[in-house]
Amino acid sequence: MITDPKKRDVALVVDDSPETLRLLTDALDGAGMTVMVALDGASAMRIVDQITPDIVLLDAVMPGMDGFETCRRLKRHAGLDGIPIIFMTGLAETEHIVRGLEAGGVDYVTKPIVIEEMLARIRVHLANARMTQSARAALDVSGRYLLAVNSHGKLLWATPQVQKLLADTLADDAIDAFVLPDPIPQWLDQVQKGKSAAKTATMSALPGNEQLRLQYMGKLGPNEFLLRLAKDSGADAPAEFSKELGLTTREGEVLSWLSKGKTNRDIAQILGLSPRTVDKHLEQIYSKLGVENRTAAAAIAVNAKILKQ
Repeated sequence: MITDPKKRDVALVVDDSPETLRLLTDALDGAGMTVMVALDGASAMRIVDQITPDIVLLDAVMPGMDGFETCRRLKRHAGLDGIPIIFMTGLAETEHIVRGLEAGGVDYVTKPIVIEEMLARIRVHLANARMTQSARAALDVSGRYLLAVNSHGKLLWATPQVQKLLADTLADDAIDAFVLPDPIPQWLDQVQKGKSAAKTATMSALPGNEQLRLQYMGKLGPNEFLLRLAKDSGADAPAEFSKELGLTTREGEVLSWLSKGKTNRDIAQILGLSPRTVDKHLEQIYSKLGVENRTAAAAIAVNAKILKQ
């Protein structure tokens, strides 16, 4: 994705102090940013319903909903989980700093604000956020259905394709607070501790008689685990043609879904592969079966299944 060099970054400043708002608005505007202002947390939530900012500067102490609760709600808002939030407050005790970071903030600046330092922090966090977003987008474009969860199974982030897959199978209000259902967290704990050899697990049935299959990919941090997600159209992914037709197990799975009328993109999603990998498997299948297209391959698969019955 090519970024428009003329596009101005959008900063949302949430503070009930007119002096702070004036100071930051002038500084951010002078730095070439578009500034939106909210006097409290409720106003901030209304703004993000209409416009997605690139960064949020948030006061911790405000009337009504404080900054910590505002931060938690912003992070649960669709599309804002990757937006950096910088706390700015006169509360300098360690407990308040920890509270702000645990709420989802990426940084904590104490007042009075030093503009040069604040602008430097903003540049760093914007750059980091763009790198993360680009990496996730690249994974998504390559057909990777990846997500990260904590030890309790709480969703930390996901590639756009996973978000769409969850949106297709879960209620709209369940995605933001999505937690892997039991016994998946227990399986995850056993796998990452090396106490289970099973690297895949299947979630309970979802609407449309579909299931989601999870594959453990590794540990990203102290409490961040990478999983790959795939959708099964039924309880299993059959590979009944592998031995009969001289195919590998994976080729048998691809041919099986092909014979059921699935497209290459469907097969990629079901098996947790990239579309390019599915194409390569099909090339091998055509070669081994001595055919030139998917129709002929599907016909052989159907005949093999009939003879097997």
